[in-house]
Amino acid sequence: MTTSKLLTVRTVSGINVIGLRTLIEREVGRFTKVYLQAIIAPVITTLLFYAIFALAFGGIAREVNGMPFLQFLAPGLIMMTMVQNAFVNTSSSLVIAKIQGNIVDTLLPPLSNFEIMVGYVFGGLARGLIVGIAAGLAMSVFVPFTIVSVWGIVVYAILGNLMLSSLGVAAGIWSEKFDHIAAITNFVVTPLTFLSGTFYAVQSLPGIWYKVALYNPFFYMIDGFRGGFTGVYDGSVLIGVGVLVAINAGLCALILWMLRTGYKIKS
Repeated sequence: MTTSKLLTVRTVSGINVIGLRTLIEREVGRFTKVYLQAIIAPVITTLLFYAIFALAFGGIAREVNGMPFLQFLAPGLIMMTMVQNAFVNTSSSLVIAKIQGNIVDTLLPPLSNFEIMVGYVFGGLARGLIVGIAAGLAMSVFVPFTIVSVWGIVVYAILGNLMLSSLGVAAGIWSEKFDHIAAITNFVVTPLTFLSGTFYAVQSLPGIWYKVALYNPFFYMIDGFRGGFTGVYDGSVLIGVGVLVAINAGLCALILWMLRTGYKIKS
């Protein structure tokens, strides 16, 4: 076989459909094979959060924004669970691959930087959405859900999971060990999630803290997703979509730069 023929065989024009599909199947297969840990466990955790606020904190008798507190709480818990799992899926996949040394199996095939990014991000998005659907179905047994805007629910669910899945890819590339991922989870993801209005109405905060909350992108994804169920929003829907789209675009640009320069993944 001639050299020119070898080069022709290895050259991939356009999108490497087979390679991208294989990477996506691998990333989705990572969590579906351990569904008890990756899907069922987060659903149980979400139900425990719900039970604590309903029983221990007197949530049954409370109201927020003119609606029962538990009806207000449920969508926020679902979104929180979704995005946390989207982040875990991508960040852990990359860190494990780097520690075990098999990241080369992803970098050597004829996949473009864009295809690698899409493969990882789609895996995190898929896990987040599947966990969210499972949590929603489980919680519907206890909460009388109403749907005001299907498009609002879908758009914010996708944008929120894309943001945390992309953040997980960037964090996974940056991290050299699991301690680094734990630091990002403990000092970035968890605080921003808890301060996003998941458990309370942001409008009830004192003036300065309400303004601070408006700079938290997690607030917009929680508020928009919840508004799709309740029809009540603490912030602007258009601003929320704009903020999430801008952050997703910025994270994608960061990931592509990291992959192009080989930042912490190529020696």
